[in-house]
Amino acid sequence: PTDPPQAYGLHPNADITYQTNVTTTMLQTILSIQPKSSGGGGESRESSVARQATEMLAKVPSDYDPYEVKERLRIMGILKPLNIFLRQEIDRMQRVIKLVRITLRDLLLAIEGTIIMNESLRDALDMIYDAMVPMVWRRGSWLSSSIGFWFTELLERNAQFRSWCFVTKPPVFWMTGFFNPQGFLTAMTQEVTRAHKGWALDQVVLHNTVTKSSCEEVKSGPAEGVYIHGLYMDGAGWDRKNCRLGESINKVLYTLMPVIHVFAIFSTSPKDPALYKCPVYKKPRRTDLNFITPLWLVTLKPPQHWTLRGVALLCDIK
Repeated sequence: PTDPPQAYGLHPNADITYQTNVTTTMLQTILSIQPKSSGGGGESRESSVARQATEMLAKVPSDYDPYEVKERLRIMGILKPLNIFLRQEIDRMQRVIKLVRITLRDLLLAIEGTIIMNESLRDALDMIYDAMVPMVWRRGSWLSSSIGFWFTELLERNAQFRSWCFVTKPPVFWMTGFFNPQGFLTAMTQEVTRAHKGWALDQVVLHNTVTKSSCEEVKSGPAEGVYIHGLYMDGAGWDRKNCRLGESINKVLYTLMPVIHVFAIFSTSPKDPALYKCPVYKKPRRTDLNFITPLWLVTLKPPQHWTLRGVALLCDIK
């Protein structure tokens, strides 16, 4: 018999996560060894992919006009750190939009036989048929478990950038939607440092407080720092009433966090040891490449309890 998760200081929910991961790996293996040619009646692979590609092509966002973006940023203050960050994000988003549009157009032409089906188009056809993200898209963007989630995220990321650039700075930022979330927090720290005379960037550190509000309830941004939303607690629950860590509810693997206020403080002294230093990751796969920053959370139990539990905040749980 195998040891229960509690033997390692983990919550019983950890066993559900393990079983889910094993099942997902097995299904992906089965999917990868399926024959590529379709036999019998019904819709062929090519016609199925062509239909999906046509649907996606109709939804691909329009290109960013570099002159319009530059003019908007000039009005907003082109040298402000957060606006410099926005410009870099829009440049990367534009490359992804262009790549998606070119790939889908070429794929439709290749299926029709107008152009030759090269290796990257063949990979795109196979991946789209298997509801996976084509390798050429994944290299220049972000990881996702399926093409549906990936394409939805493309539209949501684009909506945030367009709203920020052409409408107004959002009161709450969706940190999952950034290519470089570390750069976002650094830009915010620079803005706070510049606003205070005598502050030096190397003596300023990030700090945070968890609010009781959901994203929809916040109508205006904070006086200093930023509000972020869209983070999920993995390995623990969140007591909204008392704004502190609590045990997970059985069979509830992830808990959506309320809006978090992240700001910068002028201090070189260590943080309160009673707070749990909670790592934030972009994806459920916890590697140094996906690590963003630590946030400090209030807890009644000693922080070591949550370290054993493997508690972390995730930007994306798909």
